[in-house]
Amino acid sequence: MPTLPLSELLGATVYDPSGAATGRVREVTLAPQEDRDRIASFIVKTKSGNRVLPHSAVTTIDTSIHTSTNPAEWPAANGAEGLFLLERDLLDQQVIDINGRKVVRVNDVDLEVDSVIEAGRTHAVLRVHSVDIGARGAVRRLLRGLAPRSALHLLVEKIPPRTIPWSFVDLIETDPARRVKLKIAHDGLATLHPADIADIVEDLAPNEREAVFRTLNEDVAAETLEEVEPSVQKSIVESLDSERAADIVEEMDPDAAADLLADLSQDQTEQILVEMEPEASQEVVELLEHREETAAGRMTTEFLALPVSATVENAIGVMREFEGGVESVITIYLVDSHGTLVGAVPLVKIVLAKPETPLLSLTQEPLIFAHKETSDNEVAALFDKYNLVTLPVIDEHNKLVGVVTSDDVISMLRSKL
Repeated sequence: MPTLPLSELLGATVYDPSGAATGRVREVTLAPQEDRDRIASFIVKTKSGNRVLPHSAVTTIDTSIHTSTNPAEWPAANGAEGLFLLERDLLDQQVIDINGRKVVRVNDVDLEVDSVIEAGRTHAVLRVHSVDIGARGAVRRLLRGLAPRSALHLLVEKIPPRTIPWSFVDLIETDPARRVKLKIAHDGLATLHPADIADIVEDLAPNEREAVFRTLNEDVAAETLEEVEPSVQKSIVESLDSERAADIVEEMDPDAAADLLADLSQDQTEQILVEMEPEASQEVVELLEHREETAAGRMTTEFLALPVSATVENAIGVMREFEGGVESVITIYLVDSHGTLVGAVPLVKIVLAKPETPLLSLTQEPLIFAHKETSDNEVAALFDKYNLVTLPVIDEHNKLVGVVTSDDVISMLRSKL
């Protein structure tokens, strides 16, 4: 199907059924809540003011627009409520390229031209095909009206295209009411790895970050928040109301949540903790009591610990119910009736063993652990020396109280670079 750049359509002449020129195109609109791709209408400047030309009244589109009705039949353009305006809301705006995992600026928009027959009448249909983020769109707009159309076409054809299919574009709308009304979400963004979402979020302005986090579900938002830089974390949470912030913080690993809340003001931390579920809140409060530069300050309280009498079958059963992070199931810990750490069983041994096998027979030697007050440097040294993925943390009574995971150590080392 032929495509038409938005920059060429803006300002195009509009002709009525008799062939008389009746005005020029000022805007091209979408109604995302009805159809994200199909152009809904055109705002046309006429002698009687701006009017809304519905797409169903357009018979053909090329370098101009021909209609099946007269301007007197088109409603006056008294606002753009519920409409997304391509020039105002898309040209020169930042959007999220889901496929390329980055934030890009739109230089032009390619529209796909088609025609359909409805109720015995033929009319043109225009759909958004892709956005131009390269030099081709920029040059086309810069030289439009300054160079002959044929010469401009020859020039831009020599410039390699850089476009993104419309289906890979996520829009950024900072006005919450308008975002809801237009049904602008970030469903595509939410399919990316949290680390990729974090990179994208860090490239956005503060109000745009807030807009993105308001549309992500709590699980995705929590995982993403754990990946962004601490200063950006703080900025995002401070921009959210305490109820929304609490919903997200609840889904974070307790150690990451504690690190985040420790950077906030005491007043805001208390507001978020009040909004959280009591059990999740208590876990975070306990971690906040520890010094950050210690094993206790780095550990998570989400881990798997079973009695010394447990079997492989028991371990598989609890793993099925476990809702913590993936890193926390790499090792299963064994404790006695007092909670004292007795042994550690690597997941790979559990996978290869028979269901009735006692876990105690699969323990890894030597048993490596850290005390709550063990320093960051000592923790990192243990991970390096023994090639650890997780490190159990015990209190003064040798009771297992938490686990430090490798991603915690990596984050700690990065912060010291």
